[in-house]
Amino acid sequence: MRRVVVLGPGGSGKSTLARRLGQLTGLPVIHLDRVYWRPGWVPTPESEWEAVHRDLTAGEAWIIDGNYGSTVEVRLARADTVVFLDVPRIVALIGVLRRRLMYRRRKRPDMAPGCPEKVDWEFLGWVWNYARRDREPLLAQLADAERRGVTVHRLRTRRQMRLFLKALEVDGGQSAGAEPSAATPRRRARIPNAPP
Repeated sequence: MRRVVVLGPGGSGKSTLARRLGQLTGLPVIHLDRVYWRPGWVPTPESEWEAVHRDLTAGEAWIIDGNYGSTVEVRLARADTVVFLDVPRIVALIGVLRRRLMYRRRKRPDMAPGCPEKVDWEFLGWVWNYARRDREPLLAQLADAERRGVTVHRLRTRRQMRLFLKALEVDGGQSAGAEPSAATPRRRARIPNAPP
């Protein structure tokens, strides 16, 4: 495991898991929110973002957390491991609200300077509609990545996330990509309002 992509809806725990993975493996962690946003929540222009993103993924070792659908294929092409936090929408929404409370008076460590924690209707709508709008296309991309030999861990609960990290802790962070079945459930969990 040298190049790891962490994906999932807002509030699913991507940044927290990426930080913990970084601690366990020693790999550098890149939070795309920290790179993409400029002070005052100003986005990086698209043409510039593509170049910045290419530079980030050119490295030999990294953990990159964040969705950014326009560039996910570039990450998946370079990755050897993907961790997809495929949590139900209610879990993600609770995560968003919990994060809002936790960082209401301070900056999140994975967010760009000058971008205080905020929760607005647009963001809540994106989280609510993630399973219906973004999840299925991403699952197809992940299936393609698996066919190319990328190890994909699809974690659906906080417990599975803890077990995944525990397995890494036990083996010193060396072989998390070796046995996805250790953290991946045998049966498909039901995601509210998602196709079966």
